[in-house]
Amino acid sequence: MNYKKRNFLITNSIIVLFVLLLSLLLNFYLNSFIGFNQETFMFITLTVLFFGLGLYLLLSKSIFEPLFKSDENLQKTVKETLHELNIPVSTINLNTQMLEKKITDEKALKRLSRIKKASNELLRLYEDMEYQIKKEIDKVDVSVFNLKNVTFNSLDKFEDLKKDIKIEVNIEDCQLKTDLNGFSKMLDNLISNALKYNLEENGLIKITYNNNILSIYNTGKEIDTKNLFIIFDKFFQEDSSKNGFGLGLSMVKEFCDKNKIAIKIEPSAKGNKFILNFKNIIN
Repeated sequence: MNYKKRNFLITNSIIVLFVLLLSLLLNFYLNSFIGFNQETFMFITLTVLFFGLGLYLLLSKSIFEPLFKSDENLQKTVKETLHELNIPVSTINLNTQMLEKKITDEKALKRLSRIKKASNELLRLYEDMEYQIKKEIDKVDVSVFNLKNVTFNSLDKFEDLKKDIKIEVNIEDCQLKTDLNGFSKMLDNLISNALKYNLEENGLIKITYNNNILSIYNTGKEIDTKNLFIIFDKFFQEDSSKNGFGLGLSMVKEFCDKNKIAIKIEPSAKGNKFILNFKNIIN
């Protein structure tokens, strides 16, 4: 538990205890002074209750306002820093592209390629941080986009990793309306999973979409039925020999739950199929 959360809980507990004791004491004295009877008891108790609530709000506002202001300032600083980081990364990418057109030396081109990959990775990290901040402050952008375009953009990211795995895509034209950044990350995780847990030889991935249903099938080891209830849990990994932290599918489930996308898994002897229902995000 970080110090801010600890301080918040301690301070809030002290305020609640103070207001409660004061309200009980005030209620006792008023009932004693006026005289206890059934008619006045409820009126005095309700009056003291509203007094206690008002006092709690007054005290908590003055105490917690600096804490919330501190968080707002931190968010503002991080957002401004991220914005400034985007400028040099974009400059590196632009200059790398210009140099690629002029340089013919093979070794120099390989060095430029490594610089380009590194700057693209920085740009990806920047976008991830920006998205996480927007998600925390509930200001995620909703947009309309084409499912086929986003799918092929996602597949392009894994071009170097797919090796000999065959990928078949059959997606009918479809416009979705949701958080594009979050949707892309969800799709990236599903495709990454399909590649990671595929067969080493003659591997296959099938991505299909029709009638609001997107399915991603991959050949490979069948997911154990007993793990179907926990496979979306954070840090869970059915095969611990694979690189990763077991966060991918938990992020997929989090996005699906937030956007009312029903998701299920159909294991089979030859592989596994992830099925997503997009009826609630169709534009």
